[in-house]
Amino acid sequence: MVVLDRQEDVYVIHMDQGENRFNRAFVAELHGAIDVVEAHDGSCALVTTGSGKFYSNGLDLDWLGSGADTTGFMESVHALLGRILGLHAYTVAAVNGHAFAAGAMLASAHDAVIMRSDRGYWCLPEVDLGLPLTPEMYAGLAAHIPQGVLAQAALTGRRFSAEEAVAAGIAAEAHAEEHVLPRAIEIASGLANKDRNVIAIHKTLLYGDAVAKLTAGWRS
Repeated sequence: MVVLDRQEDVYVIHMDQGENRFNRAFVAELHGAIDVVEAHDGSCALVTTGSGKFYSNGLDLDWLGSGADTTGFMESVHALLGRILGLHAYTVAAVNGHAFAAGAMLASAHDAVIMRSDRGYWCLPEVDLGLPLTPEMYAGLAAHIPQGVLAQAALTGRRFSAEEAVAAGIAAEAHAEEHVLPRAIEIASGLANKDRNVIAIHKTLLYGDAVAKLTAGWRS
């Protein structure tokens, strides 16, 4: 479901389970991959990407409604967003396709977002699903998304194309499908040698309150 590989100083998390929806097993695998990156001693950066036409379609609503034990699950989702947001290394989301709901939140927790120009939307559809953002989710989104853009996304459920996402400040760049992941790795590689201790301090200054809120209820 989740494969972690390394290209010199860049770790790449590949999400490869169809729509890459978040259930307990999938989120646990993502946490495991982040554990490896966090434990790396030395220069590194992180890229995440999906497969096919999906980066991630967010929470696995079928699993959540199946009667499965969901104790602590939302805390682990919040913590996933917080760990990416506060990671002591530069992070880039290579958004190969649709990024909806918690998938959009995951992408936006990264330091930079590269989107596929010819297919896929970034969207917060909670207003159409009757599932409000949690305060933790809002805090994570507000760390990177301009407030006016976030208000529009949250209140209308607008689907942002790659071009629109770049114009709105959601994404940094848009490229053809075959260039999305290579460009993300190129950006990450160029920033992998930055001082991780300084990055840690700066991310605490920038996002410390949001990271604390996102990770407060989580126990690994």
